[in-house]
Amino acid sequence: MPREKVVRVWDEREIIYTPKRWRYLWEKREKALAIMERLTQFDPLLYGSVARGDVRRDSDIDIFIPIRVPSYLIELALEGLVRRRKIVMATPWHLIKGVIEIDEETTVTFPLIEPTDRELDFYRWGGAIDLWGVKTKERVPGVNKKLILIIPTERGHIEREVVGRESEVAKILGVSVDIVTERVHVLTRRDAIGRTGIYLNEEVPDWMTFEEALKIIADRDPNVRRKVRERGGV
Repeated sequence: MPREKVVRVWDEREIIYTPKRWRYLWEKREKALAIMERLTQFDPLLYGSVARGDVRRDSDIDIFIPIRVPSYLIELALEGLVRRRKIVMATPWHLIKGVIEIDEETTVTFPLIEPTDRELDFYRWGGAIDLWGVKTKERVPGVNKKLILIIPTERGHIEREVVGRESEVAKILGVSVDIVTERVHVLTRRDAIGRTGIYLNEEVPDWMTFEEALKIIADRDPNVRRKVRERGGV
């Protein structure tokens, strides 16, 4: 998907969904449900626009497992669906994650080290629902990449700017004000200077487990090694 720029134009507006947009949403939800049902023992979360409802035709289906479990159990649950596997880390200070690509628009992400509460808040920031929420067609508030708070309504959603409303947004999302101010800083900085690239984005060979690949990376990279040591990975 193309990079989206931070928006600061209006105070609040309501968006009414077309029948086509509703169709895109429920088609993507159906696809997510089939994958999440395979992962039910790991408490999977659907996050981002498909959890909020403000999807487009090219919106990704992002599923996150919020607990650290042996990667082979996840792969076993997704047997026959795994297309590509990667280890990613946004910056040397961020969570080290395993990513399983199902297809061009669908990924399952999981922590390879113990996640902090703040790192889990990141998913609530974007809007996240559990398996039951997907089954019951729940939609939740969250913030998009343009720094717009999306609040679902029966007819579509309400959009509100986040900048200047950090405390209010934190309450609505059930996250700390710190995560809101951090995301505002990161996204406005990225908007001004462009994305600077991801620190670690390495494919895992077919014959290797995620943990084996992470050990090799940790052996050569002191930042990764420190994170693994601090948070009990591998």
